[in-house]
Amino acid sequence: MRLVSRSLITLGCLILVRGPLAAQGADSLTLDRLYASREFSARGLGQAHWLEDGGYTVVAESPTVPNGEDIVRVDPRTDGRRVLITAQQLTPAGGQPLGVEGSSWSEDGQKLLVFTNTARVWRYNTRGDYWVLDRASGRLQQIGSDHPESSLMYAKFSPDGTRVGFVSENDLYVQDLATGAVTRLTTDGSRTILNGRFDWVYEEEVFYHGPLGADGWRWSPDGAHIAYWQLDASGVRDFLLINDTDSLYSFTIPVQYPKAGTTNSAARVGIVPASGGPTVWLKVPGDPRQNYIERMEWAASSDEVVLQHVNRRQDSLQVMLANVHSGDVRAIRTEYDSAWVEEQDDLHWLDGGKRFTWMSEQDGWKRLYVINRDGTGARAVTPPNADVISVLELDERGGWVYYSASPTDPVRRYLFRARLTGDLKAERLTPTDAPGWHGYDIAPGAKLAIHTFSTTEIPTVTDLVELPSHKVVRALQDNAALRAKVAAVKPRPTRFFRVQTVDGVTLDGWMITPRNFDPSRKWPVLFYAYGEPAATTVNDRWGGTQSLWYQYLADQGYVIMSLDNRGTPAPRGRAWRKSFYQRVGQINSRDQAMGVLAVADSFPFVDKGRIGIWGWSGGGSSTLNAMFRYPNIYRMGMAVAPVPDLHYYDTIYQERYTGLPSVSPQAYEQGSPITFAQNLEGDLLVVHGSGDDNVHYQGTEALVNKLVASGKQFQMMVYPNRSHGIYEGRGTTRHVYGLLTKYLLDHLPAGAR
Repeated sequence: MRLVSRSLITLGCLILVRGPLAAQGADSLTLDRLYASREFSARGLGQAHWLEDGGYTVVAESPTVPNGEDIVRVDPRTDGRRVLITAQQLTPAGGQPLGVEGSSWSEDGQKLLVFTNTARVWRYNTRGDYWVLDRASGRLQQIGSDHPESSLMYAKFSPDGTRVGFVSENDLYVQDLATGAVTRLTTDGSRTILNGRFDWVYEEEVFYHGPLGADGWRWSPDGAHIAYWQLDASGVRDFLLINDTDSLYSFTIPVQYPKAGTTNSAARVGIVPASGGPTVWLKVPGDPRQNYIERMEWAASSDEVVLQHVNRRQDSLQVMLANVHSGDVRAIRTEYDSAWVEEQDDLHWLDGGKRFTWMSEQDGWKRLYVINRDGTGARAVTPPNADVISVLELDERGGWVYYSASPTDPVRRYLFRARLTGDLKAERLTPTDAPGWHGYDIAPGAKLAIHTFSTTEIPTVTDLVELPSHKVVRALQDNAALRAKVAAVKPRPTRFFRVQTVDGVTLDGWMITPRNFDPSRKWPVLFYAYGEPAATTVNDRWGGTQSLWYQYLADQGYVIMSLDNRGTPAPRGRAWRKSFYQRVGQINSRDQAMGVLAVADSFPFVDKGRIGIWGWSGGGSSTLNAMFRYPNIYRMGMAVAPVPDLHYYDTIYQERYTGLPSVSPQAYEQGSPITFAQNLEGDLLVVHGSGDDNVHYQGTEALVNKLVASGKQFQMMVYPNRSHGIYEGRGTTRHVYGLLTKYLLDHLPAGAR
């Protein structure tokens, strides 16, 4: 642990002691209630999966087997429940019941694949054990039982359900379920040769939002072949995480991590017979270390796969069809952008593979198109001048695409549908009298959907609705207990607003005011910022304990606000989002700072002498930029897990938005908070986990050096071996938010003046 001053050690001890801030009572919020319990946790349906017969399955606690779980089929309309698989069936002979951490059905519904005993790889639990239950025979069979415990990844049934493919120790295997025989398909897997899985940067930046996660292989429709990525990570340097506390002597944890401008893994795609044999490598042009293969799927055929091939600058994406027998490829569509292009998860085949859907910003808005298989005849499906946020379901038989959008209200989300024929008329299905955040898991055939709804004041409720009428069939989870607890603390409403800056930019924002708020007096304001392309903060949705923490802070005498700047992924058009290009750290910090001034002009209760800001990750970077670039605006900042120097972050993310360091050195220098650290005037707290494999603690250490050299005083807390979320270890989350709360109270005086 590295600390700037001994006084912070005392602070770290004090915040765990009950005191005035931890007063108990059902009508008052405390840090212990928020972060030392699960009192305000929302409940959902858990692992709900739609079945082709119109029902869905859930995992339920077994009433008869201790620590066991049943797989239950639910009739969506009647709530009639029937146990399909009992916990007893999921108990190996002489063993304990399997914990169902993930599951999938064979296409005929007769076999269940269970993922259990999982282990964390970087951010996610993607390694574990797999078991298959044959419903007809009752046989429970472990997959890859001769492999080390919790070593299998991305196991999947073959289309006919007779085999399971999986990755173990960076090689691909197929197991025959009838005989148990295992065929090894690749033999060169090693620390630097990854077959069927990805390295750190591909998993974090390319497949983080993908429908299959970081799964790097696909069965052919006929089950005869497997298409897979192979990454050659030789030449990618190790970044060494240092563990000082888990043994008598410190040790290092190497993570192959390509920093901006350095060597990437070489990626290629191969086709291998599922029965074993030589791999046919696709003849994708270009240096594989200077290009990315960001998506690969079978192209509605067992003879071709479709690729999304992106150059390293990420301003060109080619859609390619590849012959799996010869390896020949041909480009059928190219997307260009003067800023960047992104891989698409909305490529779906229609008419038996004659056409496909594609999302494009070619006219300045993210719209869905239908395109012929050869790349010709692109036809828009969704209306102009409106962004599609995400495609939720394609009902080809009915001729509709269902999607999430909010054309006139970027802080909320609604369900729309449009004809696949392209009449460019969208139909809103979410009722117009229900503003808020709506999510949908649509059943096959698009007649029913599991619907979630929340606002900043209403915790998430889940019900079943008919489509297209949106008629509620029945409630699934009303979170009544949570809603009652929230109501008991009498939260103040979140007020949404818009302000226009001196640059003519209109920003969306929200605010929470204190319980005893008097608008004729001056109040301190804490701004919550993120500010980068991964997320928005101004959303009319339930924010869980963080939303309640803001209510708690408001009770201490603060106005809490947040603004979304240009560059955030709001549905406000391409120009809004991509103005961020090569202006990282610049345009977002200016929008935030000018937004503060516009807020102060619009709301006279804002005390311009008591402005604070805080954020995590990209929000931590935004906090540093605010404190260093606009020291006359911000009095106090709290930066958690920030990126002080853009050179220290990874290739795919940083080069996408900033360009290559060798080509755009000024963008990196001017975009890095550390460049302006000598301007610090206010009070700054920096918090980081020393085991952060995502945003390395290295950057914070470099910032410390710059601040020290500049004679700037600040405070810092380092959490040993914690990752980017700083949550590992008993009491950690409670400690983090106690630390932030006390720093705010100590350095931004609360209450009205």
